[in-house]
Amino acid sequence: MSMIHVNTTVNGDEVEYLCDPRETLLDVLRDKLNLTGAKEGCGTGDCGACSVTIDGRLVCSCLVLGAEAEGKSVATVEGIAEGENLHPLQEKFIEYAALQCGICTPGILVATKALLEKNPDPTETEVRFWLAGNLCRCTGYDKIIRAVMDTAADLRKAS
Repeated sequence: MSMIHVNTTVNGDEVEYLCDPRETLLDVLRDKLNLTGAKEGCGTGDCGACSVTIDGRLVCSCLVLGAEAEGKSVATVEGIAEGENLHPLQEKFIEYAALQCGICTPGILVATKALLEKNPDPTETEVRFWLAGNLCRCTGYDKIIRAVMDTAADLRKAS
């Protein structure tokens, strides 16, 4: 089978790669671009550990083909911090101990960043609904929800 040449933008950087037409975006990110933040938890789109955004839309990268990124803008957890400066969400996750094993954390960070970009003043119910596709087996969700709500409040104050 012939390889497909893809030109895309990942975390603001233009990249190109060759991929098998059946290869997932998750595999491309991890194996070809060395962006290992997104994790394969299930491979079926049920856990959210591989969450990224494509043109601002939250997706499970295990369900998207690498070839589908052609001409699109992909954002991963690696693009959340600005250099050495953590994003406020990352800081709050540390402050609230809203992470343990780290498998789900990158997907949850990508998902909550996408939420706060769309809705800077979510209710707790909205945050819980938004994160329904991101499973965490270690911390439960209370610390995560508190970290997100506190980040949202801080971001609103700063703007």
